[in-house]
Amino acid sequence: MKILALLHTQDDGALPKAALEVVTAAAGLAAQAGGTFAVAVLGAGATAAADAVAACGASAFYAVEGDAVAQPRYATDTAAAAALMQAAGAEVVLAPGTSRFARCLPGAAYRTGAQVDTHVAAVSVEAGAVQAQRWFYRQRILGAFSRAARPWVLLVDSGVYAPWSGAAGAAQAQPVAVAFGAEDSRTAAQGLQAPAADAQTIRPDAPILLVAGAGWTKKQKDGQYHIGEAGALIQGFLQKAQASLGSSKSLVDLKSDGQETLNFMSHMNQVGQTGSTPRHPKGLSTCCHGEEPHAVGWRFINERRAINLDANCGWAQGKADVVYVGDAFEIMAKVNALLG
Repeated sequence: MKILALLHTQDDGALPKAALEVVTAAAGLAAQAGGTFAVAVLGAGATAAADAVAACGASAFYAVEGDAVAQPRYATDTAAAAALMQAAGAEVVLAPGTSRFARCLPGAAYRTGAQVDTHVAAVSVEAGAVQAQRWFYRQRILGAFSRAARPWVLLVDSGVYAPWSGAAGAAQAQPVAVAFGAEDSRTAAQGLQAPAADAQTIRPDAPILLVAGAGWTKKQKDGQYHIGEAGALIQGFLQKAQASLGSSKSLVDLKSDGQETLNFMSHMNQVGQTGSTPRHPKGLSTCCHGEEPHAVGWRFINERRAINLDANCGWAQGKADVVYVGDAFEIMAKVNALLG
């Protein structure tokens, strides 16, 4: 069986963490199947990026680089990915489920006559057949499935496999020629706009996830609202711990109701059944009750803790490893003080 780890570089020419995770997945799948795997890289500095994983055990390396693929773009990325898949002649293609590949690989699969599946949580060999796993029904059901069609392209979610690590070397990646047409470059990125470092609240690789619930915006024990203080405590923790920020649906919905709320919170921060499912090593829930729709988004957090005034809240019913029964304002103020 021929397996291909299809990767892309970042703006700085290095491979993202999600790409290194796919290298681990491809190596493991090849070992289970008794086959070989190759590595293909597209983007700026693709050859140098292949050298960075030269010791991963791949039987061959392929690269497409140059100005045409220096920036993410559907037309050029699709043509380059299709060319790399055809050059490798792979039966199973594993790729990171990044925004760049999620946009272009369905088109590349169509051009090469392949089948494609996204949000893959695991890949293995069962009874001699490649089997993929993914979540269904709002991440409540884990399903395993296989396809007879080849090639089969699988976009693997980040955080499933450990990133590959090893010494760099000389991969001697084979350059793959791609005939880009003039129309392929009609779309161009004019620049990059990013928030200031202290304004960034979503950090997928952060060691800690802090989730804020609607309790922060309710009347406190003195009968008054303390939304300004709540915002200062939350942002202070995010900055000092370099944590990522999540939210319950009830909190982000307050904006649409016209109620005063935390101005740095949006639906992008929502965690749970109708939001995201993060994979941080640790998580701390504050002013959330731990109902099932919200807690379902925490299933991949390794260590879960919660702060709540109610000792019988949902988090205390086996959904958190530790529950601190107390006032979140007082506890987070003390935590921020300890963090300096």
